[in-house]
Amino acid sequence: MTNDEGASRPPSSEEKSDVAPTSAALSGQKPGNRRVRVDRTRSEYFRYTPSGALEARPTAHEEVRSAGRVMAASRRLLFGRPLASAEEIGERLSKKKALAIFSSDAISSSAYATEEILRALLLAGIGLAALNLALPVAISIALLLGIVAISYRQVVVAYPTGGGSYSVSKANLGRLASLVAAAALLIDYVLTVAVSISSASEQIVAALPELGPWQVLIAVSVVIAITLANLRGVREAGNIFAIPTYLFVGSALLMIVLGAWRIVILGEGGSYPAIEESAVDLASVAVLLLAMGAFASGAVALTGTEAIATGVPSFEPPESKNAATALAVMAVLLAVLFIGITFLASGFAIVPNEEQTVLSQVSAAVFGFESLGFYLFLTFAAVILMLAANTSFSAFPRLSAVLAADNFMPRRFAYRGDRLAFTAGIVVLGVLAIILIVVFEADTHLLIPLYAVGVFIDFTISQTGMIRHWLREKPPGYLRRLSVNAVGAVVTALVAIDVAVVKAPASLLVLVLIPLLVGVMWFIHHEYDTAAEELEVDRSRVYGPPTKRNRVIIPVPTLSRAVIRSVQFGRSLSEDVRAVHITVDAAAAEALRTDWERMLPDVPLVIIETPYRSLVVPFLHYLDVMAPNPPDTITIVVLPEYVPRHWWDRILHNQKAHRIREALVGRPNTVVADVPYGSNRADDQRPGKPADADPGAPGLSSVDADAQPRRRRRFGWRR
Repeated sequence: MTNDEGASRPPSSEEKSDVAPTSAALSGQKPGNRRVRVDRTRSEYFRYTPSGALEARPTAHEEVRSAGRVMAASRRLLFGRPLASAEEIGERLSKKKALAIFSSDAISSSAYATEEILRALLLAGIGLAALNLALPVAISIALLLGIVAISYRQVVVAYPTGGGSYSVSKANLGRLASLVAAAALLIDYVLTVAVSISSASEQIVAALPELGPWQVLIAVSVVIAITLANLRGVREAGNIFAIPTYLFVGSALLMIVLGAWRIVILGEGGSYPAIEESAVDLASVAVLLLAMGAFASGAVALTGTEAIATGVPSFEPPESKNAATALAVMAVLLAVLFIGITFLASGFAIVPNEEQTVLSQVSAAVFGFESLGFYLFLTFAAVILMLAANTSFSAFPRLSAVLAADNFMPRRFAYRGDRLAFTAGIVVLGVLAIILIVVFEADTHLLIPLYAVGVFIDFTISQTGMIRHWLREKPPGYLRRLSVNAVGAVVTALVAIDVAVVKAPASLLVLVLIPLLVGVMWFIHHEYDTAAEELEVDRSRVYGPPTKRNRVIIPVPTLSRAVIRSVQFGRSLSEDVRAVHITVDAAAAEALRTDWERMLPDVPLVIIETPYRSLVVPFLHYLDVMAPNPPDTITIVVLPEYVPRHWWDRILHNQKAHRIREALVGRPNTVVADVPYGSNRADDQRPGKPADADPGAPGLSSVDADAQPRRRRRFGWRR
């Protein structure tokens, strides 16, 4: 018979029943002739794994304190039951759900990209004739989209671990380029939420003008709702947001088909005035610059195309294949919707105005103003614009987690919450987006100039990194892939410059924020590296028993059970134990000395009078001027701490102990130890009970005292 500790003893009567009934088995001449039963402690909180380790059961995660139980119940109500790490594979997204989550930003860009092109063209100074350039500009942007999509499809296959441009540039271009790409992406994701939600609120106000004064409040409320939905987990967010995305895509395609039928077949619609040849001749350069400005404005349609590359690990296996398929479908849908809506806007001669968005005017021209189709389509458009923010809520936390794993962001961003979502990233993104919406008053036209610069910087870095990747790996057919990335890198770099110049000075804000964010991430990494160097151990040596001696100092406010427990704990650490009492009342101090010498005669009590009523500083100076420490001595400051019955009582207790603890942090050769004591530990520790129930009495250690059942007489229950 073998127990957990490996000891052997003869089998008991109960164990004999498990032994085989043959004489050979009972002889015990061979180890295999006996069945060995291993007794292990059974617990409702833990179980043994096959490797012999302990695994916490779900009951071990249940809160014990009443406040903790209330918080846990609230989280369960809002976000659902906690998910185990093993359930992560079940939280992966299918291609349909992933397309809805990661592509909603790119697809929704078609709702406002056309309007941005038309508004930019109106600034030409040659009248409505400039609007004729809208469709060619949209087609050129769609061609650029094809190049970017092909490039990111290659990224998805080559770097299936996620991170997108950051992972590509880290592997091929070095740390600085990867941080610039990451900073541009993070800023873009924050702006995506602000722009999308602001645009959604504009669509709502366009359909219901009486809601105009509440536009900012509507936008903020939507951000909060999407934040809460994403805290419930990626898969559940997909269940919530998939249907509205496909409703918008279906209604938009229907609108494009009906509108094209009316324009091409029925001959309805209108046209913009033609551009006079003299105007073109006189201002050909100006027209070119005009087209470049419109191109820069419409380039916002490409935002979000990199999100799938960032969130590849969120897909169901095979991750890379499914992500590549979703990326291709997204690019096709975006191109069709963007060109189709721009075609309808040109075919019906739509002119931007302050009362109605371009999308609402196109919808009114196709379905009829204030018709059922009009309201349904605008409803779907507003919903998809809201859900566009969900792309950022999926990509921003994952990119933050990748950066945190590389020590470029606080490690808290790499931790998953109860629902296996990166909680810190989701919450931070929501807060930053709300700040932007409030500051810019949910005005899309003010936010969009900040928007596209970082995106194209990221595109350029990503495709440059892929060029380096193909030159290093040189797989079969790599020259064709390299040429695609080379063209894409050149084109996106030119577009980035175009956007930065056209959108100046607003774009300069992003160009300033990117290096600031890079500096912050570099600082965080440096701090983690410094801490790692300080904490690094010499793995070649064997660490034996400690050679240093301890000196224990106990600050004593009064004689109490908490102090008695602290003294008993200090005695277990060292024979050199002394107490220090700092007072402003000499008479009370003498009374304390009398009781102390009677109850704790072996522990010296040092009384320090402080005429200026300072407590912490005199204690620190006492540590400096007392008998000098030998070089091999550590001073342990043991702080008695009263644990109140309720969490709201904490402000009333232990303030001096907290101040002493803060003052001692980082002090050389000094260790701070807290010894908690709570009056609700056990009824038998109260005055009038037998002496052996005292935590310091023989036969009952402090650990044993804490292990006794705790009662609440008032409520009649036991913890």
